[in-house]
Amino acid sequence: MIKLDQVSKQFDQFKAVDNLSFSVGAGEVLGFLGPNGAGKTTTMKMITGFLTPSSGSIELFGHSLPSDALQAKKMIGYLPEGAPAWGDMSVSGFLHFIADLRGYKGVEGEQRVNHVVEALELKQVFDRTIETLSKGFKRRVGLAQALIHDPQILILDEPTDGLDPNQKFKVRELIRNLSKDKVVIISTHILEEVDALCSRVIMIADGRLVCDASPAELEAQSDYHQAITVRFNHATDPQTKLAELSSVKHLESAEGRFTLQPQPGAAGVVDDIKQLAQRENWTIEELYIEKGRLDDVFRKLTA
Repeated sequence: MIKLDQVSKQFDQFKAVDNLSFSVGAGEVLGFLGPNGAGKTTTMKMITGFLTPSSGSIELFGHSLPSDALQAKKMIGYLPEGAPAWGDMSVSGFLHFIADLRGYKGVEGEQRVNHVVEALELKQVFDRTIETLSKGFKRRVGLAQALIHDPQILILDEPTDGLDPNQKFKVRELIRNLSKDKVVIISTHILEEVDALCSRVIMIADGRLVCDASPAELEAQSDYHQAITVRFNHATDPQTKLAELSSVKHLESAEGRFTLQPQPGAAGVVDDIKQLAQRENWTIEELYIEKGRLDDVFRKLTA
């Protein structure tokens, strides 16, 4: 378990993290969200031992930071933003170097390297220098070095940044499989990542905790929770006629779709839409009820 208790970090007159407390257990995938400058990266650097808190305490599976930093760091796999690596090293040389630093030599070191290369599909670039790789491959090399020692804790900053949709799918699948017996913290600006991966979300703003909830609980806070989105074929002036429905509180349109937010307590909005379409002889091409929009909740909580 990772446990932060009233952790703060001060840089001269600027307080980057302000009295932050939370805990994360094995099997959880925590989405760590916040606007730029909220204190996310500073918090992750304190958890990984790169920065020392100004006050408060951090514990990783019983190991306190910074007093027991060496044992704590052995348990962590960290993918920082930008996935920094030595550009003039080959992928092979870099991963073997990381394995050696982690204490894996000879046959065991080779096995560790081969495992992450296969898991992250790096064979085709294995002998190339890192500086010649695309952003997506650099990201995958960064993730490989974080996984090479099979850590109990994974701290991932924008893990799928720069990956194409196929690569994103594979990396997400890998993280899901790994998370069954590990603590995983993912910092991301990509809110679809939260839906795809996270069992829990923490949001911070100005260094302070503003939310700790499941993705479903967050979606329920959205103005678009239970909103209806519909698209018609060959409809004449649908916006005006939809806005006249008594069960509709608010109506938006974008790219030929109309999103209707129901009046509080209103029932039968879908039936009202269907009846209107029948009267006007419109064909309903698409209709669905929204779970809620995380970007809407994010703006409300962090603006």
